[in-house]
Amino acid sequence: MAERDRFRHLLALRPENAAAKLADSPVCLLNSHHILQALKDRECIVMAANTRIKHVIPGIMRAAKDTDAVVSFQLAKSESDLSGGYTGWVPESYFQSILEYADRVGYFLPFFIHGDHITIKNTSEAEINTARELIVAQLDAGYTSFCVDASFNPLADNIRITAELAKPIKDASLGLEVEVGEIKSAGLEGGEITTVEEAVEFITGLEQRGIHPDLLAINNGSKHGNYLEGEEISIDLERTGEIYQAIKPRVVGIAQHGITGTPLHIVGKFAEYGIRKGNVGTQWQNIAHKELPPELMARMKGWAQENNKDVKMASKPFRAEIDGVDEDCKRRIEERSYQEAANFIKAFRSEGTASMVAEALKGGGSSP
Repeated sequence: MAERDRFRHLLALRPENAAAKLADSPVCLLNSHHILQALKDRECIVMAANTRIKHVIPGIMRAAKDTDAVVSFQLAKSESDLSGGYTGWVPESYFQSILEYADRVGYFLPFFIHGDHITIKNTSEAEINTARELIVAQLDAGYTSFCVDASFNPLADNIRITAELAKPIKDASLGLEVEVGEIKSAGLEGGEITTVEEAVEFITGLEQRGIHPDLLAINNGSKHGNYLEGEEISIDLERTGEIYQAIKPRVVGIAQHGITGTPLHIVGKFAEYGIRKGNVGTQWQNIAHKELPPELMARMKGWAQENNKDVKMASKPFRAEIDGVDEDCKRRIEERSYQEAANFIKAFRSEGTASMVAEALKGGGSSP
């Protein structure tokens, strides 16, 4: 059976906000809630790719096709907001680019588009409104999954702010990820590891306010970005498993952030500890940067040094040049992304998950 026909019955489950954008398209953009519910009893992880540079996208899609895997495409608030974040993407342009690549690649497997790390770093109304406006824009663009991250705040404020901002997401019956325990960037000291008690109190507090998340991101020792040379990778999987067992009765899985640089033999154990979504972000940037023209990369690094910024911040000022590299460069980035995505999908035990979702949702999606 052709791939397009194999997943055709799932098209009726596309969320209203996405279906309105897709019209007669056969692209199978689903609600992450339905996908995660379909896979909740399996020790497998959905790979979520922060694709800051667009040339990696077709390689990831091809790998998903060849491994029959569900994946997610996502950008964080810092990467893509109403002004373009540090990458130049806004929600509408990112959504449209994903669809264009899906059409080009013939990518008809179930997947979701996720608003990653919609951060709220303090309790001011201005900060909360910025996140609220981004959520509205992502809903309008067609996103089908969201991460509300108020973990920078004390627990009581985190619960209050998360519940407030998550309401329109849950009213639309879309997938929701939340976070307790701030996850640090590589090269910086991390905060305290999330405790079981904190995780349970957080989820309980949200449920008391009518919010039932699908995923919980925690601080288990991982870090965002590239690890510095010699920096220790220390992920507490035992604590992760304890938290998962405590929240599993609420049908909440663990979202793992900060995977770039983690050896695959460690990544291969993640699913055993309740991790059900794995964010891979900086890895795709690293691949693209390695294959971009040396002269372009030299200017990007020079700009970063002059402005005392990480080179990732050069994505926006050099966006037109990055997007306009020659076809051979694009092909190299795509092929390296394909191989890396296939490696992660296998380590995540995610092979075959697209067919699993299709089978589980034959009778229609579950309600939140």
